[in-house]
Amino acid sequence: MFSARKWSGVFRAVRLHHFRSRSISRASPNLTFVPACLPPDPAEVEELQHFVSNSKRLFVMTGAGISTESGIPDYRSEGVGLYARTDRRPIQHAEFVRSASARQRYWARNFVGWPQFSSHQPNKAHLVLRDWEKLGKLHWLVTQNVDALHTKAGSQRVTELHGCIHRVFCLACGDRILRSELQEHFEALNPTWKAEAFGVAPDGDVFLTDEQVRNFQVPACRKCGGILKPDVTFFGDTVSQEKVHFVHQRLAESDSMLIAGSSMQVYSGYRFALAAREKKLPIAVLNIGPTRLDHFASLKLNSRCGELLPLIVCK
Repeated sequence: MFSARKWSGVFRAVRLHHFRSRSISRASPNLTFVPACLPPDPAEVEELQHFVSNSKRLFVMTGAGISTESGIPDYRSEGVGLYARTDRRPIQHAEFVRSASARQRYWARNFVGWPQFSSHQPNKAHLVLRDWEKLGKLHWLVTQNVDALHTKAGSQRVTELHGCIHRVFCLACGDRILRSELQEHFEALNPTWKAEAFGVAPDGDVFLTDEQVRNFQVPACRKCGGILKPDVTFFGDTVSQEKVHFVHQRLAESDSMLIAGSSMQVYSGYRFALAAREKKLPIAVLNIGPTRLDHFASLKLNSRCGELLPLIVCK
């Protein structure tokens, strides 16, 4: 696994920390941030069943729509996504790197949102994909999400395309720590600082005013005093060529592609769908609402991932 080679120590710590999460309760899904949709049509279930049954080395790409049923909002869902609920936009990579005040604002919001965000658990869709991997059906999983829910579910053949917010690294020396460890540093630097959030955003953020974050203290790297950044690809940044090449290799080994919970609006993920089309692989899309693939996908299903995927029998 790509991330295991580069982040072996930190990655193992995240996995061990969440080991108990593999036995997820069968509680009702959190639909607060899930767009309205009809229950799965029996004909659609049959079509997806046929697609999966014919797949021997399935390549799966997931997006934010697979995690909304775990209570994590996304950006683009109609009516409930961040862009529909507010005019706020995610931080840009260049802004984070060059602006101390931008980093202060980002980390203050992330500090407040972390306890809730880090407590989110995998839903039925994550567990189904984990089981498909164990059964040998799923060849490789690529997620565009940074929430670590596939790791919490127990998936191992997975690449986190945009990184993982549970890890933090120094832009200067590359030193790496767990995000949970950084939370303790924040608490030590800000023993009396408190803020009430006015809303929740994707990727661990909450809404705070400029006045609220004004006195928030941000720690520097303990080894060199450099800038600490979450191990995620911010908007405006690019995925490393090493990781892109690795994912293309896994796609080349596959015989079909399933996209779950993504409109594929971001090119970093869309490029792999284009590659699959070029290889003439059958492509199935499971997403509420339109996607960039609708005009060339072999199958398009408009259902919740956590409602439809558990209906598929995988042997």
